[in-house]
Amino acid sequence: MEQPISITALSSISALGSSMPEVWNSYQKGNHKLTHAYIGDQEVWASYLPESLKAEVSALKQSDSKYEQLDDSVLFALLAARRVIEQSGWDATANFGVNIGSSRGATGLFEKYHEAYLKDGKSSTLSSPTTTLGNISSWVAHDLKSKGPAISHSITCSTALHAVLNAVAWLQSGLTDKFLVGGSEAPLTPFTIAQMQALKIYSKMSPRAQSRGARKIQYPSCAMDLEKKHNSMVLGEGAAMACLERGKQANAMGYIIGIGYATEPLEHNVSISTDAQCFQDSMKMALGNLDSSEVDAIVMHAPGTVKGDLSEYKAIEKVFCNKIPFLATNKWKVGHTFGASGLLSVELALLMLQHQTYITTPFFSQEPRSKAIKNVMVNAVGFGGNAVSILLSK
Repeated sequence: MEQPISITALSSISALGSSMPEVWNSYQKGNHKLTHAYIGDQEVWASYLPESLKAEVSALKQSDSKYEQLDDSVLFALLAARRVIEQSGWDATANFGVNIGSSRGATGLFEKYHEAYLKDGKSSTLSSPTTTLGNISSWVAHDLKSKGPAISHSITCSTALHAVLNAVAWLQSGLTDKFLVGGSEAPLTPFTIAQMQALKIYSKMSPRAQSRGARKIQYPSCAMDLEKKHNSMVLGEGAAMACLERGKQANAMGYIIGIGYATEPLEHNVSISTDAQCFQDSMKMALGNLDSSEVDAIVMHAPGTVKGDLSEYKAIEKVFCNKIPFLATNKWKVGHTFGASGLLSVELALLMLQHQTYITTPFFSQEPRSKAIKNVMVNAVGFGGNAVSILLSK
């Protein structure tokens, strides 16, 4: 990178909470934030926003007649974006860009509108404008009165980190000096759950089986358990936004000092090689000239699937050899929030840098670390081996 990029504010809403102190407190505890609920006609594990946040989303929806027709994925983004802009101190005169993505987009509204179409043979007037992917960034830009570019995209689970990549390009080009990036996801709908079950990657842990007391029962998602025999992905809802500025800003929470990306050839629609060549390439690119031993921790993508977790670990082994950094993930605790997950991982990385504390994972044994945390890498990958690695420094 020609120059570092400052992260001057970050805000998220998820089952972990809605402020960085609250989120950090959640990470200090060994319990997960997954609950079982009926989605459609089946009982499954999922990760929901706390009731207090749901009330805020509901109030936002009712605050403007135009917002009443928006999908939760857009409302989550609006709420998180308002909070991060308040932290940053930016206003409309800042002329910042907006790049917010989502893996699934307006899933809830799409299912609602399609069900009505199958019943009546007609589509609602607002079915198209409220379900297009671009309405996330557009509504956020409208709400914040931003005059900069408003960009949306979907690159499945690496969506939020691709927003970071795009913002870095804009910032280093000199076209703008501030960018709001993020991801938002509201995937807890019957069809979305069914899609993951059809891929045979969703957790089959019975919600009523916890009383058996086995380790796997205690944790419905076994993300980063490299010995598991069954897939254990659990979906979660949430959004995360970050404010990026060119150069080293005095109020920076952390600096982006390296970016990497790679896509590997597809064998099938959800393929990734056994040693995740895409991650090997993206991590090497993010390292640049930095010696791999300088990376103190990696926040893994680790979706909770057998192949996904293990292939990423093998990629780390190949890149870092005998000096594997401390490894962490948050999906066992908060579930997989698809397009928002990358920035939730960035949040965990920034918190570890801020508090100089390594956050452990229940299933993965590694030696305790006392070394100061100076550099943390964050990984994300989407269906088809579309990987991104971001290197953060204190």
